[in-house]
Amino acid sequence: MTYRQGVDPLSWATLFTEWQLAPLPLVVTVWSVGLYALGVRALQRRGDRWPVGRSIAWGVGMAAFYLATSSGLAAYDTTLLSVHMAQHMVLSMIVPLSLALGAPVTLALRTLPKRPRAWLLAVLHSRVAKVLSFPPLAFGLYVLSPWALYFTGWYDASLAHPYVHEMMHVHLVAVGSLFFLPIVGIDPLPGRVGHPFRVLLTVLTLPFHAFLGVTILGQTALLGGDHYRALREQAGYGWLPDIRADQELAGGILWGAGDLVGLVFFVVLFVQWVRASMKEAEREDRRLDLLERQGGG
Repeated sequence: MTYRQGVDPLSWATLFTEWQLAPLPLVVTVWSVGLYALGVRALQRRGDRWPVGRSIAWGVGMAAFYLATSSGLAAYDTTLLSVHMAQHMVLSMIVPLSLALGAPVTLALRTLPKRPRAWLLAVLHSRVAKVLSFPPLAFGLYVLSPWALYFTGWYDASLAHPYVHEMMHVHLVAVGSLFFLPIVGIDPLPGRVGHPFRVLLTVLTLPFHAFLGVTILGQTALLGGDHYRALREQAGYGWLPDIRADQELAGGILWGAGDLVGLVFFVVLFVQWVRASMKEAEREDRRLDLLERQGGG
């Protein structure tokens, strides 16, 4: 990878001033937000209601995606492992969770013309979709892929090759979406399971982030050590902290942020479970009332 001619020391200010005009994230963000807004507008024109919370969730998810791939997080993600780890958590947890709560598939099914809607339904009912959304498989990919990223040559390759680096971002969002969409999403996707099993999967993910964070924090081998040592020999990088200290910070970020976002994930899932139970109780009350009126008649 070609090194930049030095960067300013990392600070809260540079996280907001070191923006990059990255074409792919910009195009993805603009099109995703624009198409979603068009779908919501189409529903409103025909008098249908679309929950504001879903639109907010989608907006938060896309804003987090653009922030992670174009702001100072992207500018420093190959300079400091700790910054990369913060970016990793945003792309693998915050973005997929927010997008899942935006219910994009439901919006598309309600607004697409007949033929594109039929194509989308065909994809949703395909064998590939059923395999990819199989909860144990999605869970396995979600918890094991970070280990593969940091304990194989994948992370070193992402530091050396920009294309691999961009594909790593895509992978984090894609695997996170495979895991979150069937569990907290509202969309009618294959692989959806009952709320008790969803809670179980949520609880099972928490130790994996913590264990990986502790492992990175305490290990003697340096992740991307050759890259970070070479970087410190370049002009304009004298401000960089000790490599091992930065790796310890990265492990702490993975541990703490994983638990924090996991807790938010658990709360969202619990609220959905309570709401589903209340709706089921209301349906049962209406059914019993109907039976009572029919019996009285």
